[in-house]
Amino acid sequence: METPLAVRARGITKCFGDVVALDGIDVDVVQGQIHGLVGPNGAGKTTLLGLLLGLSVADSGTLDVLGTPAGRALAAPAEVAGFVDGPGLYPSLTARKNLAALAALRGRDARTAGIDDVLDQVGLTDVADDRVRGFSLGMRQRLGLAAALLTKPRLLVLDEPSNGLDPAGKQHVHSVLTRLADDGTSVVLSSHRMDDLEALCSEVTIVATGRVVFSGPLGKLAAEDRELDYKIRTSDPEAARRLAADAAGIRIVDGQDSEVLVVNAQVPALDDLVARLVQAGVAVRELAPVVSPLEAAFLALTERQESSR
Repeated sequence: METPLAVRARGITKCFGDVVALDGIDVDVVQGQIHGLVGPNGAGKTTLLGLLLGLSVADSGTLDVLGTPAGRALAAPAEVAGFVDGPGLYPSLTARKNLAALAALRGRDARTAGIDDVLDQVGLTDVADDRVRGFSLGMRQRLGLAAALLTKPRLLVLDEPSNGLDPAGKQHVHSVLTRLADDGTSVVLSSHRMDDLEALCSEVTIVATGRVVFSGPLGKLAAEDRELDYKIRTSDPEAARRLAADAAGIRIVDGQDSEVLVVNAQVPALDDLVARLVQAGVAVRELAPVVSPLEAAFLALTERQESSR
Protein backbone atom coordinates (compact mmCIF):
# COMPACT_ATOMS: atom_id res chain seq x y z
CA MET A 1 0.00 0.00 0.00
CA GLU A 2 1.44 3.35 -1.06
CA THR A 3 2.01 6.01 1.59
CA PRO A 4 -0.45 8.89 1.03
CA LEU A 5 1.27 12.11 -0.01
CA ALA A 6 0.36 15.67 0.90
CA VAL A 7 2.67 17.00 -1.84
CA ARG A 8 3.87 15.28 -5.00
CA ALA A 9 6.08 17.36 -7.28
CA ARG A 10 7.61 15.99 -10.46
CA GLY A 11 9.91 17.84 -12.82
CA ILE A 12 8.95 21.26 -11.48
CA THR A 13 10.66 24.13 -13.29
CA LYS A 14 10.23 27.83 -12.56
CA CYS A 15 12.10 30.69 -14.20
CA PHE A 16 12.09 34.43 -13.61
CA GLY A 17 13.41 35.88 -16.83
CA ASP A 18 16.85 34.35 -17.36
CA VAL A 19 17.05 33.12 -13.77
CA VAL A 20 16.22 29.44 -13.25
CA ALA A 21 14.81 29.27 -9.72
CA LEU A 22 13.72 25.61 -9.87
CA ASP A 23 15.29 23.19 -12.32
CA GLY A 24 13.20 20.03 -12.68
CA ILE A 25 12.81 19.15 -9.01
CA ASP A 26 10.97 16.15 -7.54
CA VAL A 27 9.65 16.29 -3.96
CA ASP A 28 7.33 14.05 -1.94
CA VAL A 29 5.82 15.12 1.38
CA VAL A 30 4.12 12.35 3.34
CA GLN A 31 0.80 13.15 4.98
CA GLY A 32 1.03 13.81 8.70
CA GLN A 33 4.78 14.46 8.71
CA ILE A 34 6.96 17.53 9.18
CA HIS A 35 9.17 17.85 6.10
CA GLY A 36 12.19 20.16 6.21
CA LEU A 37 13.35 22.25 3.27
CA VAL A 38 17.02 23.23 3.42
CA GLY A 39 19.29 25.15 1.11
CA PRO A 40 21.56 28.17 0.80
CA ASN A 41 20.19 31.60 -0.05
CA GLY A 42 18.97 31.64 -3.65
CA ALA A 43 18.56 27.86 -3.81
CA GLY A 44 14.85 28.02 -4.72
CA LYS A 45 13.24 27.30 -1.34
CA THR A 46 10.99 30.36 -1.29
CA THR A 47 9.94 29.74 -4.89
CA LEU A 48 8.86 26.20 -4.01
CA LEU A 49 6.95 27.37 -0.93
CA GLY A 50 5.21 29.98 -3.07
CA LEU A 51 4.07 27.26 -5.49
CA LEU A 52 2.60 25.25 -2.61
CA LEU A 53 0.69 28.31 -1.38
CA GLY A 54 -0.61 29.18 -4.84
CA LEU A 55 1.34 32.45 -5.00
CA SER A 56 2.86 31.43 -8.35
CA VAL A 57 2.57 28.59 -10.84
CA ALA A 58 5.24 26.32 -12.28
CA ASP A 59 6.45 26.78 -15.84
CA SER A 60 6.52 23.00 -16.34
CA GLY A 61 6.13 19.77 -14.41
CA THR A 62 3.28 18.46 -12.29
CA LEU A 63 2.37 19.45 -8.74
CA ASP A 64 -0.30 17.68 -6.69
CA VAL A 65 -1.27 19.27 -3.36
CA LEU A 66 -3.46 17.20 -1.03
CA GLY A 67 -4.33 14.95 -3.96
CA THR A 68 -5.42 17.78 -6.26
CA PRO A 69 -3.37 18.98 -9.26
CA ALA A 70 -2.26 22.59 -8.88
CA GLY A 71 -4.07 24.82 -11.36
CA ARG A 72 -2.62 27.29 -13.82
CA ALA A 73 -4.16 30.29 -12.07
CA LEU A 74 -2.93 32.02 -8.94
CA ALA A 75 -5.10 30.73 -6.12
CA ALA A 76 -4.57 29.42 -2.62
CA PRO A 77 -5.23 25.67 -2.62
CA ALA A 78 -8.03 24.51 -0.36
CA GLU A 79 -6.93 23.47 3.15
CA VAL A 80 -3.43 24.94 2.68
CA ALA A 81 -2.14 27.83 4.80
CA GLY A 82 1.14 29.42 5.81
CA PHE A 83 3.49 32.24 4.86
CA VAL A 84 6.71 33.04 3.00
CA ASP A 85 9.08 35.92 3.72
CA GLY A 86 7.27 36.53 7.00
CA PRO A 87 3.55 36.82 7.72
CA GLY A 88 1.54 39.74 6.31
CA LEU A 89 0.00 41.64 9.22
CA TYR A 90 -1.77 44.97 9.85
CA PRO A 91 0.56 46.85 12.23
CA SER A 92 -2.11 49.32 13.38
CA LEU A 93 -4.49 46.53 14.48
CA THR A 94 -4.26 44.34 17.56
CA ALA A 95 -3.41 40.68 17.31
CA ARG A 96 -7.04 39.75 17.88
CA LYS A 97 -8.30 42.21 15.23
CA ASN A 98 -5.75 40.93 12.72
CA LEU A 99 -7.20 37.46 13.09
CA ALA A 100 -10.76 38.80 12.98
CA ALA A 101 -9.96 40.57 9.69
CA LEU A 102 -8.57 37.33 8.26
CA ALA A 103 -11.67 35.44 9.36
CA ALA A 104 -13.89 38.07 7.70
CA LEU A 105 -11.92 37.79 4.45
CA ARG A 106 -12.73 34.09 4.46
CA GLY A 107 -16.41 34.74 5.14
CA ARG A 108 -16.35 33.56 8.74
CA ASP A 109 -17.86 35.14 11.83
CA ALA A 110 -15.07 36.34 14.11
CA ARG A 111 -17.10 35.28 17.16
CA THR A 112 -17.03 31.61 16.11
CA ALA A 113 -13.75 31.48 14.19
CA GLY A 114 -11.68 30.12 17.08
CA ILE A 115 -9.52 33.24 17.47
CA ASP A 116 -9.00 32.84 21.21
CA ASP A 117 -8.05 29.20 20.73
CA VAL A 118 -5.29 29.84 18.16
CA LEU A 119 -3.93 32.77 20.19
CA ASP A 120 -3.67 30.44 23.15
CA GLN A 121 -1.99 27.75 21.05
CA VAL A 122 0.84 30.08 20.05
CA GLY A 123 1.15 31.72 23.47
CA LEU A 124 -0.14 35.21 22.61
CA THR A 125 -3.22 35.39 24.83
CA ASP A 126 -1.66 38.00 27.12
CA VAL A 127 -0.96 40.38 24.21
CA ALA A 128 -4.08 39.64 22.16
CA ASP A 129 -5.30 43.23 22.46
CA ASP A 130 -1.93 44.92 21.84
CA ARG A 131 -1.20 46.58 18.50
CA VAL A 132 1.05 44.50 16.26
CA ARG A 133 3.35 47.45 15.50
CA GLY A 134 4.85 46.95 18.97
CA PHE A 135 5.45 43.24 18.53
CA SER A 136 8.91 41.74 18.31
CA LEU A 137 9.89 39.66 15.29
CA GLY A 138 9.27 36.45 17.24
CA MET A 139 5.79 37.59 18.30
CA ARG A 140 4.94 38.45 14.70
CA GLN A 141 6.07 34.98 13.64
CA ARG A 142 3.81 33.40 16.24
CA LEU A 143 0.88 35.57 15.16
CA GLY A 144 1.51 34.48 11.57
CA LEU A 145 1.33 30.88 12.74
CA ALA A 146 -1.93 31.65 14.58
CA ALA A 147 -3.34 33.15 11.36
CA ALA A 148 -2.47 29.97 9.49
CA LEU A 149 -3.99 27.76 12.19
CA LEU A 150 -7.22 29.76 12.06
CA THR A 151 -8.05 28.04 8.75
CA LYS A 152 -7.50 24.53 10.21
CA PRO A 153 -5.20 23.52 7.33
CA ARG A 154 -4.32 19.99 6.27
CA LEU A 155 -1.03 21.34 4.85
CA LEU A 156 0.91 24.04 6.67
CA VAL A 157 3.70 25.83 4.78
CA LEU A 158 6.11 27.89 6.91
CA ASP A 159 9.16 29.96 5.96
CA GLU A 160 11.65 30.44 8.83
CA PRO A 161 9.00 30.27 11.58
CA SER A 162 11.66 30.35 14.32
CA ASN A 163 13.06 33.75 13.29
CA GLY A 164 13.34 36.00 16.32
CA LEU A 165 12.04 33.45 18.80
CA ASP A 166 13.59 33.16 22.24
CA PRO A 167 14.12 29.62 23.62
CA ALA A 168 10.69 29.56 25.31
CA GLY A 169 8.96 30.80 22.16
CA LYS A 170 10.79 28.27 20.01
CA GLN A 171 9.80 25.43 22.33
CA HIS A 172 6.19 26.65 22.19
CA VAL A 173 6.17 26.66 18.37
CA HIS A 174 7.84 23.24 18.27
CA SER A 175 5.12 21.78 20.50
CA VAL A 176 2.39 23.27 18.27
CA LEU A 177 3.91 21.82 15.09
CA THR A 178 4.52 18.41 16.67
CA ARG A 179 0.92 18.24 17.89
CA LEU A 180 -0.39 19.22 14.45
CA ALA A 181 1.64 16.47 12.79
CA ASP A 182 0.45 13.95 15.39
CA ASP A 183 -3.12 14.96 14.50
CA GLY A 184 -2.49 14.35 10.79
CA THR A 185 -1.57 17.81 9.49
CA SER A 186 1.35 17.88 7.04
CA VAL A 187 3.96 20.61 7.53
CA VAL A 188 6.56 21.89 5.09
CA LEU A 189 9.13 23.87 7.04
CA SER A 190 11.95 25.95 5.57
CA SER A 191 14.68 26.99 7.98
CA HIS A 192 18.36 27.81 8.28
CA ARG A 193 18.24 26.49 11.85
CA MET A 194 19.56 22.95 11.62
CA ASP A 195 18.69 22.26 15.26
CA ASP A 196 15.04 23.10 14.54
CA LEU A 197 14.93 20.76 11.56
CA GLU A 198 16.63 17.91 13.41
CA ALA A 199 14.25 18.31 16.35
CA LEU A 200 11.09 18.42 14.23
CA CYS A 201 11.46 16.78 10.84
CA SER A 202 10.93 13.18 9.78
CA GLU A 203 12.38 13.87 6.33
CA VAL A 204 14.28 16.69 4.67
CA THR A 205 14.87 17.92 1.14
CA ILE A 206 18.13 19.76 0.45
CA VAL A 207 18.14 22.04 -2.59
CA ALA A 208 21.01 23.88 -4.24
CA THR A 209 20.96 26.00 -7.39
CA GLY A 210 17.33 25.03 -7.97
CA ARG A 211 17.94 21.27 -7.86
CA VAL A 212 17.29 18.59 -5.26
CA VAL A 213 20.59 17.17 -3.99
CA PHE A 214 19.03 15.00 -1.28
CA SER A 215 15.54 14.02 -0.19
CA GLY A 216 14.71 11.42 2.41
CA PRO A 217 14.79 10.50 6.10
CA LEU A 218 17.19 12.35 8.38
CA GLY A 219 18.73 9.03 9.35
CA LYS A 220 20.19 8.61 5.87
CA LEU A 221 22.28 11.73 6.39
CA ALA A 222 23.92 10.14 9.42
CA ALA A 223 24.79 6.96 7.56
CA GLU A 224 27.57 4.89 9.07
CA ASP A 225 29.85 5.37 6.05
CA ARG A 226 29.95 9.17 6.51
CA GLU A 227 32.99 10.55 8.33
CA LEU A 228 32.31 13.33 10.83
CA ASP A 229 34.27 15.21 13.47
CA TYR A 230 33.24 14.26 17.01
CA LYS A 231 34.15 15.88 20.33
CA ILE A 232 34.82 13.54 23.23
CA ARG A 233 35.06 14.69 26.86
CA THR A 234 36.36 12.07 29.26
CA SER A 235 37.55 11.60 32.83
CA ASP A 236 41.14 11.06 31.61
CA PRO A 237 42.04 13.16 28.53
CA GLU A 238 45.60 11.80 28.33
CA ALA A 239 44.46 8.18 28.26
CA ALA A 240 41.74 9.03 25.74
CA ARG A 241 44.31 10.58 23.38
CA ARG A 242 46.58 7.53 23.64
CA LEU A 243 43.73 5.12 22.92
CA ALA A 244 42.46 7.24 20.02
CA ALA A 245 45.95 7.41 18.49
CA ASP A 246 46.15 3.60 18.46
CA ALA A 247 42.58 2.97 17.25
CA ALA A 248 41.92 1.94 13.65
CA GLY A 249 39.81 4.36 11.62
CA ILE A 250 40.30 7.23 14.05
CA ARG A 251 42.07 10.46 13.11
CA ILE A 252 42.79 12.96 15.87
CA VAL A 253 41.81 16.45 14.73
CA ASP A 254 42.44 18.37 17.95
CA GLY A 255 43.02 17.71 21.60
CA GLN A 256 46.75 17.95 22.25
CA ASP A 257 46.34 20.69 24.84
CA SER A 258 42.68 20.43 25.69
CA GLU A 259 40.38 18.42 27.92
CA VAL A 260 38.17 17.84 24.87
CA LEU A 261 39.41 15.41 22.24
CA VAL A 262 38.21 15.94 18.66
CA VAL A 263 38.43 12.98 16.28
CA ASN A 264 37.33 12.28 12.72
CA ALA A 265 35.73 8.88 12.23
CA GLN A 266 32.93 6.81 10.82
CA VAL A 267 30.34 5.48 13.25
CA PRO A 268 31.73 1.89 13.56
CA ALA A 269 35.24 3.16 14.38
CA LEU A 270 33.82 5.63 16.89
CA ASP A 271 31.81 2.85 18.56
CA ASP A 272 34.97 0.78 18.86
CA LEU A 273 36.85 3.69 20.43
CA VAL A 274 34.11 4.22 23.03
CA ALA A 275 34.23 0.52 23.90
CA ARG A 276 38.02 0.74 24.33
CA LEU A 277 37.67 3.76 26.60
CA VAL A 278 35.14 2.00 28.80
CA GLN A 279 37.27 -1.14 29.00
CA ALA A 280 40.22 1.01 30.09
CA GLY A 281 38.14 2.55 32.87
CA VAL A 282 37.90 5.96 31.18
CA ALA A 283 34.47 7.55 31.68
CA VAL A 284 32.93 9.16 28.60
CA ARG A 285 31.19 12.31 29.81
CA GLU A 286 30.29 13.83 26.44
CA LEU A 287 30.21 12.54 22.88
CA ALA A 288 28.69 14.66 20.13
CA PRO A 289 29.32 15.65 16.53
CA VAL A 290 31.12 18.98 16.19
CA VAL A 291 28.77 19.76 13.31
CA SER A 292 25.39 17.99 13.20
CA PRO A 293 24.93 15.27 10.55
CA LEU A 294 22.33 17.43 8.80
CA GLU A 295 24.58 20.48 8.70
CA ALA A 296 27.57 18.42 7.56
CA ALA A 297 25.53 16.84 4.77
CA PHE A 298 24.08 20.22 3.83
CA LEU A 299 27.54 21.75 3.48
CA ALA A 300 28.97 18.80 1.57
CA LEU A 301 26.05 18.38 -0.82
CA THR A 302 25.54 22.06 -1.58
CA GLU A 303 29.27 22.69 -2.07
CA ARG A 304 29.40 19.72 -4.45
CA GLN A 305 26.44 21.08 -6.41
CA GLU A 306 27.97 24.56 -6.61
CA SER A 307 31.33 23.21 -7.83
CA SER A 308 29.66 21.14 -10.57
CA ARG A 309 27.99 24.15 -12.18
